[in-house]
Amino acid sequence: MTIHNHMVMIPPMQAAQAIADNLFKALSDPTRRAIFEHLARDGEQTVHALTDRAGVSQPAVSKHLGILKHAKLVRDRRDGRETHYRAQPLALAPLVDWMNVYGAFWRDRFDQLENLLKRMDQ
Repeated sequence: MTIHNHMVMIPPMQAAQAIADNLFKALSDPTRRAIFEHLARDGEQTVHALTDRAGVSQPAVSKHLGILKHAKLVRDRRDGRETHYRAQPLALAPLVDWMNVYGAFWRDRFDQLENLLKRMDQ
C-alpha cells in the first residue's frame, strides 16, 4: 500500500518511517510527554484541567495538544465551549515496533560479543 501525501507517492517503508519520526518528534518534548502520560493514566481531560497541571500557559498547552493530535496520540471532542482530550495509546505501535527491531539487533550483537569473549578466554 502506498500513502499519498500532498499528491506525492510515498513508498510504504518511507511512510512508516515518517509516522515513527512524527511520533518521536511529538514525544521529544517533556511537557508533551507529561500531557500524554497524564491523559493515558487518568483518562479524558479538558484543556483547562491539563493547563492546571502542566505548569505552562493555556495557549502553550493547546499548542502541545495540537502537536500530539497531529501525531494521532490524542483525540479531542467538543462539549459546548470546552474541548476534551483523551490519549490514543495504540498510536504508539510504530515506536514499539521500532524498539523491537533495535532490541533484537542489540541482543544479537551482545550475544556475538559474549561468544567472542568466551572464545578469547579459552
